Amino acid sequence: MTIRRRLSLSAAVAVAVAVALVSTASYFAVRAKLRGEVDDSLRDRAGAVQDFARGGPGGGPPGGAPAGDPDRDGIPGGPPPSPPRSGHRPPAPGAGAGSAIVERGGPPRGRLPTPQSGRFGGANGYVQFVRSSGTVVRPPDETGQTLPVDASVRAAARGEGGTVLADRDVRGAHLRVLTAPLGNGTAIQVARPLGETDSILRGLLVLLSLSTLGGIALAAVLGGVVSRSALAPVRRFTERTETIAEHHDLGRRLPEGRDDELGRLARSFNSTLDELEQSVGAQRQLVADASHELRTPLASLRTNIEILLQGRELPDRDRRELMNDVRNEIDELTLLVADIVELARRGESHAHHDDLRLDELVTAAVERARRHAPSLTFDTDLEPVVVHGAADRLDRAVYNLLDNAAKWSGAGGTVEIRLRDGELAVRDHGPGFSADDLPHVFDRFYRARDARSMRGSGLGLAIVRQVVEAHGGSISAENAPGGGALMRLRLPAVSGISYEALRVL
Repeated sequence: MTIRRRLSLSAAVAVAVAVALVSTASYFAVRAKLRGEVDDSLRDRAGAVQDFARGGPGGGPPGGAPAGDPDRDGIPGGPPPSPPRSGHRPPAPGAGAGSAIVERGGPPRGRLPTPQSGRFGGANGYVQFVRSSGTVVRPPDETGQTLPVDASVRAAARGEGGTVLADRDVRGAHLRVLTAPLGNGTAIQVARPLGETDSILRGLLVLLSLSTLGGIALAAVLGGVVSRSALAPVRRFTERTETIAEHHDLGRRLPEGRDDELGRLARSFNSTLDELEQSVGAQRQLVADASHELRTPLASLRTNIEILLQGRELPDRDRRELMNDVRNEIDELTLLVADIVELARRGESHAHHDDLRLDELVTAAVERARRHAPSLTFDTDLEPVVVHGAADRLDRAVYNLLDNAAKWSGAGGTVEIRLRDGELAVRDHGPGFSADDLPHVFDRFYRARDARSMRGSGLGLAIVRQVVEAHGGSISAENAPGGGALMRLRLPAVSGISYEALRVL
């Protein structure tokens, strides 16, 4: 999946989650508001009846009147109504709030609010009274409809618990029912239908669902447009890099005018191209220099071999000299190829790095130099020091320094070697460096004018610098006071090992 598609999908998912959360919150907020209004109306309706039953506002039993028997048919605050006399008809349904509850054998005790006739009351609510025994006492104008009575309603009639609100489904009608205790073993139930509220909520749910789906679709479209616009610089960046790779044009660079992440990426890529261009240039230069240096020994070797293959009779002395020349040229070629391979590694090595005693490594290299130059004196003063690196490569670098000093020292000369605090100083007493040669001492294949008649390829000191820099050190060349050349090789010493401890070791 491309980045553009991932961005579009991420935008669509994010908007979908956000719209879904907002829609859900809106739905439940509206639901709570609508149902809260219904609950408030039920509380108001029940409160009016409770006020009447307790002698509050709106009238009630006169003070001192005897309470009714809760086990007889009637309502709180008086006995059950007397049966109708002959010739008298019960109050008509829907007589309104003026319907009287008549105490047997006496005048009306008070007036209760009565519900509106119809299916469970309508907007004003449906009211019924329930005794603790579960008997439903309906107002005089009731139509015969009743609400179901369960254990919680009987408990409320007994005065156990407070007001309870609950949803009920009665005869296909969805009702909101409030049950509250009235005292004297009676509870009141007030119900209102939720059909209108449910209809509003269903419409709202459909509207919010469609809005959510539309928001997701719009987010997907806008996400695609935004991702296309945002990724346009990345697309151009990719096209330029592909062009560079296709045409191998390492000299081309990407524009760096931006201050954002793409600008940083362009600068980093250009730095990589700089390094790559330098590396490729160095490799090409190495190949060119190596081919030039190999041409002379190969031509000489070929000439000597052709002379030997001609089959002419040669004096033994000439033959031995010719064979020695061939052997020396092969040795030179071997060393040259080894040096070229070493330089081609550009400091990379698969050799094992470990802590090693640099003073012991220098001692071993000095012994080899003495064998190759027995006429020279090697004066050493080595302080024990531990460095971290590859022993074979550091040995090669140290020996190249000693070999270079020996090459410029005359017969019977002295080479001074000092090792202090990780710095190796090698001094000869030769002619030293000229002002023109000093800046190029460590260049590959560079040979001073006076050195062109000597053995070597001009790679020894270049290898020294490469090895030392690969180990985090440095190398420098200068003319020593009093004459001669002075090379300083510096390597970071391993901390935590004292000089006294190394002397004991």
